Amino acid sequence: MFITFKTYLTAMAKISENSNLKRLQNSYRLVIMNDDTYEEVVTFKLSRLSVYIALSTTFVLLIGFTIALIVFTPLKFYIPGYGSRNSRTELQLLKIRTDSLEQTIQNRELYLNGVKKVLSGTTPTQRDTALIEVPKQEISND
Repeated sequence: MFITFKTYLTAMAKISENSNLKRLQNSYRLVIMNDDTYEEVVTFKLSRLSVYIALSTTFVLLIGFTIALIVFTPLKFYIPGYGSRNSRTELQLLKIRTDSLEQTIQNRELYLNGVKKVLSGTTPTQRDTALIEVPKQEISND
């Protein structure tokens, strides 16, 4: 009886896949008993797969509930850096005012630089090079 290594590995893989799946589907009993009277209070029939699914679902629902609670309620204003509605509108107004002031300062700087150039005489003057024909007036001796 000679088994090749490849067939041995494939057989072991099939066995391990089946055993993992069976282990997830094996049912267990969870019994909650009264400590004084040993009376069964509650009995649950569980499997590892059902416990995993229940815990995963609970985890996702808790995260979804927490995110919804923060997004759709005023709790979001307690997050640092989020701010309030009034401060957000004030910030937008301040940004608009700052932008207009910066533009005004730039325009004033350009004007003052132009005036300085004119007063110091460093401004190159552009001369009109187009010829203007002036009609000659005839002198009459009348």
